Amino acid sequence: MAVHPDRHFVTADWLSRHIGDPDVAVVDGSWHMPATGRSGRAEYLAGHIPGAVFFDLDAIADTTSPLPHMLPTPDAFAAAVGALGIRDGATIVVYDSVGLFSAPRVWWSFRIMGAHDVVLLDGGLPAWIAAGLPLEAGEPAPAPATFAARFDPTPVRNFDEVKAALGGPAQIVDARSPGRFSGREPEPRAGLRSGHMPGAINLPYGELIDDGRLKSAADLRALFAARDIDPLRPVIASCGSGVSAAVIALALDVIGASDVAIYDGSWTEWGGRSDSSVEGSSVGGG
Repeated sequence: MAVHPDRHFVTADWLSRHIGDPDVAVVDGSWHMPATGRSGRAEYLAGHIPGAVFFDLDAIADTTSPLPHMLPTPDAFAAAVGALGIRDGATIVVYDSVGLFSAPRVWWSFRIMGAHDVVLLDGGLPAWIAAGLPLEAGEPAPAPATFAARFDPTPVRNFDEVKAALGGPAQIVDARSPGRFSGREPEPRAGLRSGHMPGAINLPYGELIDDGRLKSAADLRALFAARDIDPLRPVIASCGSGVSAAVIALALDVIGASDVAIYDGSWTEWGGRSDSSVEGSSVGGG
């Protein structure tokens, strides 16, 4: 593993000095909501950090599930990232094309699958470009490697577990926009009710980010405190489909919270089921 000064982030300068190290793996984890019309893979092929491989959230997933980008089995994850040339013991540096959006989901996935040294590129691809550092195009052909997944299920929640947690000590923190949370706006995916889980707390993920970077630990603590979210109590993070919930999980990890899980199915599952309780006006998805 390469030595870096921070447990969560490395700078573009640090990465530029270590990009050729044999124990550093660079991963482009860009993903965009379907309504944006953007393709993470297409943008990666057009230009990415030299040597980076593309982590496709929709492909390295449980493709048997009707829900989007659910976690794959540990064996499937290990096979997929091994094919990308990512081996046990590597320092894995993850970034995305907007600064900080989908990369935390990839960071979280690697961590719960047993990777010990996973960090994010501070500021993502925009910070790399702003530093005047080079890009390369096309698809690399990495040599296959061996990654042995050691899955930790404790930071993952399913529908039944979240349903059982309602009204208990766990705090449900929803990263969606206020309009979707309150039910004033329809969900971007068709067929979903709008609103939120009973007792959930709304903290839109964008409030944790400033110019493509996670806010300071002091600012994060203030934001959680303003929502009466106690990092010393259990937290279950949710969002639309389990991507931006990872920004909540990352921010809580940065400030030292130790009992944080993500509801993998998130609102795509909850809002699409008839046996789930929903608060807020119910607007048809579209």
